[in-house]
Amino acid sequence: MPEILDQARTQVLGDGVGLDQAGVLAVLNLPDEHVSAALQLAHEVRMRWCGPEVEVEGIVSLKTGGCPEDCHFCSQSGLFTSPVRSVWLDIPSLVEAAKQTAATGASEFCIVAAVRGPDDRLMKQMREGVAAIRAAVDIQVAASLGMLSQEQVDDLVEMGVHRYNHNLETCRSYFPNVVTTHSWEERWETLRMVRESGMEVCCGGILGLGETVEQRAEFAAQLAELDPHEVPLNFLNPRPGTPLGDRPVVEGRDALRAIAAFRLAMPRTILRYAGGREITLGDLGTRDGLLGGINAVIVGNYLTTLGRPATADLKLLDELKMPVKALSATL
Repeated sequence: MPEILDQARTQVLGDGVGLDQAGVLAVLNLPDEHVSAALQLAHEVRMRWCGPEVEVEGIVSLKTGGCPEDCHFCSQSGLFTSPVRSVWLDIPSLVEAAKQTAATGASEFCIVAAVRGPDDRLMKQMREGVAAIRAAVDIQVAASLGMLSQEQVDDLVEMGVHRYNHNLETCRSYFPNVVTTHSWEERWETLRMVRESGMEVCCGGILGLGETVEQRAEFAAQLAELDPHEVPLNFLNPRPGTPLGDRPVVEGRDALRAIAAFRLAMPRTILRYAGGREITLGDLGTRDGLLGGINAVIVGNYLTTLGRPATADLKLLDELKMPVKALSATL
């Protein structure tokens, strides 16, 4: 057994203390024959420190496309030639999407907007939308609206938004290679305000943007420092017309290494399957990740890419005897 896994068994599984950056790098560099052992240990860590329940979430885009930022992976940027164009969702459609999400058994519904940060129109739409959802559906409402001011943070708390998603996307050292229209530090500042407001912090990123293995370890360590309630783990699904449209997909084995490593860095965090798992891992790899540290999934489609049918994920959870987290437990 590699020394790093022996260390993690004592430190992470036994004491609940996550691996540091050097430890994460050692897991990311494990030879293929030890990946299964790392996943098994990560699963034991997840079961001990998080329990068997899996949190299920649906997402919907309130405003799609036309974003002024240049995130190189994103087809919603108005600066690229990708086919996504600006569209707004009306309130009845938002409520219907929340109802459909709740019908899958999901406890969480996240409203997303492709913006640098919300303007007055978007905040008004959010206020009306959240009120309508809360009146019609028994589901938690989360939001992802870009960078916030303190006043906007306070407004979201008042609306009843309980969790805010704002991904750092990648490590601090690599971020300027992926985004040039705003800084990593600006994102961090929004996350600081969200945490201090009492809202739960949801923050993850995308693997496969061109970062090195060392930078992947750096990213895990920076997320562990932030200590978010939830980390959505995406794998790049290259989008036509974006600067990263020609990048290769992350190798399935490397994706599984990362799942194990991120779990061993953050033993108590909700680690959520997000975009790209379908093309990176497929059905078999998706199962391996759920038995390797993952304890939350986004069901259905993502913002601009197709996901697995919700029924397929729910069936898999049932086969693995992993109970879906009850809504009442999140309230």
